Amino acid sequence: MKITKTTSIIAGILLTTLFLIDANSSTVYADDRVQSGGHISFVGEYDKGVRDPEYPNNIVDPGPSPSTKGPLRLDFVPQLNFHRNKIAGKDMVYPVNAQLFHDETDARGNFVQVSDNRGAALGWTLQLRQEAQFNNMESNHQLKGAFLSLDKSWANSNQTQAKAPIVSKDVILMDHIGETYNLADAKSGAGEGSWLISFGASITNPNGDESTLTPKVDTENKPILDPAFENKQMVENNAITLSIPGATKKESGTYTTVLTWLLAELP
Repeated sequence: MKITKTTSIIAGILLTTLFLIDANSSTVYADDRVQSGGHISFVGEYDKGVRDPEYPNNIVDPGPSPSTKGPLRLDFVPQLNFHRNKIAGKDMVYPVNAQLFHDETDARGNFVQVSDNRGAALGWTLQLRQEAQFNNMESNHQLKGAFLSLDKSWANSNQTQAKAPIVSKDVILMDHIGETYNLADAKSGAGEGSWLISFGASITNPNGDESTLTPKVDTENKPILDPAFENKQMVENNAITLSIPGATKKESGTYTTVLTWLLAELP
């Protein structure tokens, strides 16, 4: 998976604390004045942990992810993986694997974490582009006509929701390879701190939204386990899907693509 940041942002933060006291009196006994100082110190840095997209006060472990650096950065982007499927001669829609964790956190909708610590809430835009069609690297065969869809997007943070970025309320159909699609826009004055842009949610989500997650089972109704996450049960998320026309020729093997996640500051 490729990750791209379209702008390099280098900013210093100057913190000045100034207290003014104006004492007026009808009787002045002396005009001598003295001044004293004040100081404040900070250690460490802004918290860079990945947060639970549904309960962002909690730091979680979703595993490694591409990321960027700096005061405006991408902390985490999802790997959009789909389970092994049988070849079908009809139109099919496949749900993505939901996000699992290397801790006790339950499965979540796939999410992106953006952090803006520039100190001025200048605004930013999050975008996504698919660089090429899904391709079988062994045979160089492509899934012609296949496309990704992203739905049920929402933004969450431990910041006030009044400062939330705007996310699309429509289904994002990525049916044009190489086209860039907007996922979230933080206007000037919004998007400061760490924000999680999710697609879908679990049944325990704080908004009371309908769950998009379903535990995966085999033909005998037995749980399908994920060895990459300590053999936890796989979960599918129908908020992100891959649609493949029935007329598209399929070959046995693994198909991959390249997704570019773009984070840009507003002009």
